[in-house]
Amino acid sequence: PHLAALVLARGGSKGIPLKNIKLLAGVPLIGWVLRAAIDAGVFHSIWVSTDHDEIEKVAKQFGAQVHRRSPEVSQDSSTSLEAITEFLNHHHEVDIVGNIQATSPCLHPSDLIKVADLIQKEGFDSVFSVVRRHQFRWSEVKKGENKMTEPQNLNPAKRYRRQDWPGELYENGSFYFAKRHLIEKGYLQGGKMAYYEMRAEHSVDIDIDIDWPIAEQRVLSFGYFGKEPLKEVKLLVCSIDGCLTNGRIYVTEDHKEMVSYDYRDIVGIDLLKKRGIQVRLISDRDCSKTLSAMQLGCVAKVNVTNKLQVLKDWQEDMGLSWKEVAYLGNEESDMECLKQAGMSGVPADACAAAQKAAGYICKSRGGCGAVREFAEHIFLLLEKVNSARKQ
Repeated sequence: PHLAALVLARGGSKGIPLKNIKLLAGVPLIGWVLRAAIDAGVFHSIWVSTDHDEIEKVAKQFGAQVHRRSPEVSQDSSTSLEAITEFLNHHHEVDIVGNIQATSPCLHPSDLIKVADLIQKEGFDSVFSVVRRHQFRWSEVKKGENKMTEPQNLNPAKRYRRQDWPGELYENGSFYFAKRHLIEKGYLQGGKMAYYEMRAEHSVDIDIDIDWPIAEQRVLSFGYFGKEPLKEVKLLVCSIDGCLTNGRIYVTEDHKEMVSYDYRDIVGIDLLKKRGIQVRLISDRDCSKTLSAMQLGCVAKVNVTNKLQVLKDWQEDMGLSWKEVAYLGNEESDMECLKQAGMSGVPADACAAAQKAAGYICKSRGGCGAVREFAEHIFLLLEKVNSARKQ
């Protein structure tokens, strides 16, 4: 049976404009679940249903196909079931839909693999995600009612200790898998049903549970970053023009060139060095005089025609694996380096091709703090590496 992953991501949002592609820990929100779906390897096709051009662009960058939903199912009042039904009407090859919520950025491929087995091998018609919570419930007393509240799931005279009570299962909204025949009858849950219990730390719902800064910390701690485990970064290679500088060149009347840079980026380079991370610089053009004036004390290679070859030479000379190399670039000439490096980033104003190849998109523009921001991102991921080692 054809199992399709489907992420519903319309352009309208009552809370955060274009929330589905807002950067969360350097990755568009929708990118986190698409990465997990692709790496799970259980889907015959992966789709994003949207009505917005920018969301379509990001979806394709992450390797998904796009279904352009109609205005009729793109309203605030439109339901998920209506959007999924429309998708099925246009894609008759699909037998099972795995509806994955874009607002669940801590989803891992291992969860999706187990759910696919439940519905494909064990014959369930629908499977949905839940999380276990240890919360005591009480009946609501509305204002003006003359009555007492009543306990719903506890005896106040014999309150459970947390470790003695298994808790209760709640839907967490991360995903809903269902077979076509069930959806065509108007159900996402029904038939032979099963739940899949997710770990509490992976159960993050941007819409309900959490605000953006807290979500970023949760994703950095518990998110899925790729098939290979993270390693400690030993080398950062940074493109000079457009990353360390803003890419602009000022020419004086006597034909001398001048560029500007942000002192925060110099601090970022110093912090990296103090953490034992080498910083090396690279440029397509000859900017040796500029580097000399900046007095950064970094190894640099200028007038480069093949950045990837230089990066490979440095990596081999230092005896590093690619997972130990980070790269910050902004142009098409940086694309192969961004793809090869274990950790890659681009400034906010990098070209589209570079953004597509990068794992992290800075909020800062080139020459305006992007290097410092990427350094902070490296430090956060190093904390994740160290935490994993301790565990």
